[in-house]
Amino acid sequence: MVTLETPICDFGKKAIDFELTGVDGRTWTLQQCMGEKGLLVMFICNHCPYVKAVQDRIVRDARGLKALGVETVAIMPNDTVGYPADSFDNMKKLSEQLGFSFPYLLDETQQVAKAYGAICTPDFFGYNADYELQYRGRLDASRKETAPEGTKRELFEAMKLIAETGRGPKEQINSIGCSIKWK
Repeated sequence: MVTLETPICDFGKKAIDFELTGVDGRTWTLQQCMGEKGLLVMFICNHCPYVKAVQDRIVRDARGLKALGVETVAIMPNDTVGYPADSFDNMKKLSEQLGFSFPYLLDETQQVAKAYGAICTPDFFGYNADYELQYRGRLDASRKETAPEGTKRELFEAMKLIAETGRGPKEQINSIGCSIKWK
């Protein structure tokens, strides 16, 4: 397992369109995922310990963001042959088990992850309603272990600010996680 950090936010960079299959059997596009006030695009997988440490918080924050007009989409970019825990069937199981309230999409060709510049799981991209990048930071202080209860909700607070003002916070702390498993 290679641990990587995400680069700093490239404020204003436009979201990349996609057309990917979700665990619900639907094909999803960027426009179908966008919320009235923004969109959180996250690259996650099933097996990464950094993702496992924050799964419950991701589900909690996605529900809270929806109430603010910000939608969420999760994209799984890993090589499913080399990492069968991340297979489409296992993605379905995880989505059901955790009660994902957002689309969980398979990036089978890995072209979407490459276009976004995703480098690890989890990797978070927060966009305003104009599809402009405003956040490229971490969920919270969790690493391979879940941070203590009461830890500052950095991603949630950033996306709330984006929903209210269209702009993300100037200060952002990089996300850290497992490298994407490229084919």
